[in-house]
Amino acid sequence: MTFNPNADISGGKASKRGRNTGIAVGGGLGVIALVIVSQLLGVDLTGLLGGGGEPSTPDASIEECLTGQAANERVDCRMKGASASLETYWEQAAPEELGVSYTAPQDFVLFDQSTSTACGGATSATGPFYCPPDQTIYVDVTFFDELETRFGSSGGPLAQMYVVAHEWGHHVQNLAGTLSAAQDGQTGPTSNSVRTELQADCFAGAWVANAAYTTDDKGVAFLVPPTASEVADALSAAAAVGDDRIQQAAQGQVTPHTFTHGTSEQRQRWFTTGYEQGAAACDTFGIDGSQL
Repeated sequence: MTFNPNADISGGKASKRGRNTGIAVGGGLGVIALVIVSQLLGVDLTGLLGGGGEPSTPDASIEECLTGQAANERVDCRMKGASASLETYWEQAAPEELGVSYTAPQDFVLFDQSTSTACGGATSATGPFYCPPDQTIYVDVTFFDELETRFGSSGGPLAQMYVVAHEWGHHVQNLAGTLSAAQDGQTGPTSNSVRTELQADCFAGAWVANAAYTTDDKGVAFLVPPTASEVADALSAAAAVGDDRIQQAAQGQVTPHTFTHGTSEQRQRWFTTGYEQGAAACDTFGIDGSQL
């Protein structure tokens, strides 16, 4: 998905941190297990990690990302541009389609190798995640390479932005009070955890469909309409992190009772629901499990 070269992305909420070698994660083996699961699934930690670490070194280079042209050329600028578009979209869609009063995430952090968060220490192995206590999205952009090399996604800019839009969806869920529903400790095909993740996929699809109509302060659309192949890239990324595909690759079998994110088919289908019908159609909590 391509940015309009003249689009103003300077207002995007994104920051960049250098390497933090003083990572400290509290909680013992339970936390280690959670990090391993997060590595396999490429998912958020949703506040379950404890502890913290030394502050990461700030990197101001992302302040140079001012236009859509920069977003087309650099992945960090693309992340900033995506955040500018997502902010503008949800400012309108959250109250109008979901009845949710919208406020921005506190930050969108691009980090290198490791960083500390209000959810504890995070590393590249953790995967992208949203941390509710500090209302911040964390992404090590090397994950985008793993989407292709490890998880089998076709890749592409829209696949990368799908990941960000999914995590932004968790922020919207946090504002709506539904994100905490996933923290009941249950797993399985109809669990609240699966419902939460499928809804975030649906929210991502809704943003993609509206991204070409979301404009900066001067009325310039941030992005041009996606092509069919670009939407296919996003769907490929959604499928790549389905529970069934990851379990089959990791353990040679699928165990539905341990599902936390939904199957590849479900993740693609709910992304498409949002893309075709909008955020109001993303009520994964209000339907019978057979409809998920």
